Amino acid sequence: MAAAKGSNIERSPFYGALQDVVDGLFADPTQKSVRRLDVIIAAEAADLPEDLLEVVRLLPPGSYTRQRLCDQINSSIGGHAWGQVYGTVE
Repeated sequence: MAAAKGSNIERSPFYGALQDVVDGLFADPTQKSVRRLDVIIAAEAADLPEDLLEVVRLLPPGSYTRQRLCDQINSSIGGHAWGQVYGTVE
């Protein structure tokens, strides 16, 4: 039985796009943290769909290490049940 269009089990063409944003933000190995605004700008520059921009915009203000950023993003993705649709980040 095929999944309904727009369901939370059908992989999006943007699957892994947030991982690309995280990788880009921490491409420099000396980069220890990023600001919320940096994450939002990177996500908007990547032309992400509104669902993923919402995930990024839900980040509380502050600075994020890679691990903390991934934890926050994955929490939002999990809360929306979008893990299979957009993937998680590490």
